[in-house]
Amino acid sequence: MRSTRNQSSTSEFILLGLPIKPEDQGMYSALFLVMYLTTVLGNLLIILLIRLDSHLHTPMYFFLSHLAFTDISFSSVTVPKMLMNMLTHSQSISYAGCISQAYFFLMFGAIDNFILTSMAYDRYVAICHPLHYNRIISQSVCILLVIASWFLSFSGALVHTILLAHLSFFKGNILHHFFCDLSALIKLSSSDTSINELVILIVGSLFITMPFMCIMVSYGHIGATILKTPSFKGIFKALSTCGSHLSVVSLYYGTIIGLYFVPSSNNTNNKDVSVAVMYTVVTPMLNPFIYSLRNQDMKGALRNILSRRVCSQ
Repeated sequence: MRSTRNQSSTSEFILLGLPIKPEDQGMYSALFLVMYLTTVLGNLLIILLIRLDSHLHTPMYFFLSHLAFTDISFSSVTVPKMLMNMLTHSQSISYAGCISQAYFFLMFGAIDNFILTSMAYDRYVAICHPLHYNRIISQSVCILLVIASWFLSFSGALVHTILLAHLSFFKGNILHHFFCDLSALIKLSSSDTSINELVILIVGSLFITMPFMCIMVSYGHIGATILKTPSFKGIFKALSTCGSHLSVVSLYYGTIIGLYFVPSSNNTNNKDVSVAVMYTVVTPMLNPFIYSLRNQDMKGALRNILSRRVCSQ
């Protein structure tokens, strides 16, 4: 670890945080605290409902429980540190803490991609091959998909982190962000980052572009199958089973597309930070509401648990 520290020439980084006025720090910290608590409690509620209600012990809700856990973890990597810095007016993060934050951010972000892809595949089989659903989406297949998601995400994040740890930071230690974002760290480095950028391109294609394409192909087949359904009831049922997942996918990938494909304004740093707030704070918070408000099974499970508590008192 000593050689890495000597090479980096810095023991800590300074996070400039969100582009807000100092007098507004208290208001925004309270807002983000409420949003973070909502994220944690909402996703924990989803995990609890799925665990307690036997009707929700299906592949779709198995994947949803893992998505909820990943959303809690993903948000917890960045938001608590951001809140602490806002409340204590401290902007520093240690070198080891920064590298660790970058690693876990990349890992949980990648797991989100793979879990959403697994859920899209589950919906594709359920709608396009309903008679073979139980054979194709078995319990062992679900477990295998989740294990593969964790393994690939762990490996991809580890590659990025190892390469990142070998960079030097002689140009400074000030990050124009509220967490240790990989792209911000690479911009700050005084080393040759061509290998890092190549790995970002390759891993990004495998971990973001490929899952997104798989989701689009799945929904393409789902759409074609729905159009062949003669009854309005069948169409409505198919849409209701996919609506929540499609909403989450649109929200998640919409922010990524907005960050990387929409032309930037003059203040690129502020744009990157604002979009990062969307996918680290807002999206994990909205997911429980999307699945609760649009999903009759989840609302039914909540009513059943509440009615049991009332009857037991």
